[in-house]
Amino acid sequence: MTGFSELRLDGVRRRFGDRDALTGLNLTIRRGEFIALLGPSGCGKSTALNCLAGLLPLSEGSIWQDRTRLDTVPPERRGFGMVFQNYALFPHLSVRRNVSFGLQMRRLPRDEVRRRTDEAIKLVRLEEHAAKLPGQLSGGQQQRVAIARAIVLEPSLVLMDEPLSNLDAKLRLEMRTEIRRLHQSLGLTTVYVTHDQEEALSLADRLVVLRDGRVEQIGTPQELHNRPANRHVADFMGYRNLLPMKVKAAHGSTVTLEGGGLTLDGTAADAVAPGDDVVAAVRPEDLRAAAHGVPVTVEVVEYQGREFAVEARTTEGVALHLRSLERPAPGERITVTAAPSRVLVFAS
Repeated sequence: MTGFSELRLDGVRRRFGDRDALTGLNLTIRRGEFIALLGPSGCGKSTALNCLAGLLPLSEGSIWQDRTRLDTVPPERRGFGMVFQNYALFPHLSVRRNVSFGLQMRRLPRDEVRRRTDEAIKLVRLEEHAAKLPGQLSGGQQQRVAIARAIVLEPSLVLMDEPLSNLDAKLRLEMRTEIRRLHQSLGLTTVYVTHDQEEALSLADRLVVLRDGRVEQIGTPQELHNRPANRHVADFMGYRNLLPMKVKAAHGSTVTLEGGGLTLDGTAADAVAPGDDVVAAVRPEDLRAAAHGVPVTVEVVEYQGREFAVEARTTEGVALHLRSLERPAPGERITVTAAPSRVLVFAS
């Protein structure tokens, strides 16, 4: 594979007419790193990937591979591999011929094409399917062909655009493991686009959370999971309870909050003072039924294996999402609580 030390995006901006799809993206990707671009639909993550691939020209900024400027280089000369959401396989070509197609276009010696094709097919564990057409394969197998076709070129960077979104839940889990295995065994540098925070957390070395074309936070999965930079990142990272409240008292980073029929102690993620309007962010798994706490009325109960997902409401009608080891009944009154360290408080 072509080596590089780092890939750098400096002030990358992409406009469509008078609308900014991506603004001021600064990101340095180290060789061998797995980066996930994460965010809701329309946040700019696929735009960023297409700018990297050369499929979209930049409106402003630059892209560098070490000391080589890339944004002026045509896509076919960047040496990147790309895996698309819809696989984009040739339906009339066998697995082997789909995988070898790029090598043949480069007019490599026949023995080298055969060797590299065999190695790529073996890596994605499709040896017994090599002679089949894509239409004879499952969705997961077709996605493996697409990955093999990308890595057979020995690219300096692999770009993946929501590659698992068309698969069912079981196949998504299997392919997640497969992608991580290939990344680690080959030392690939990978940029991966997804809207699935669980997928991003499990795969990436670092996450880039985007919103409305701007970077909200860059960090490791642990950093974003435990210390989201703001309420928008918290929302996307699974803090499903985002509660408008008011600061009643503050002692250092520990604050007491009131509002919506709730009284909670939390940990300030921003500078806040008594009387401030704030948003308290709490994960459902951190809000649990307890002997003492906030009284709520159970509305919806869903069984999720080891525990129950519960939607309940306070006396003032605020919806809360929580977890319970016991099955409460709809209409039942229970009390819930959360540890102050698990309630993050953001300025409103």
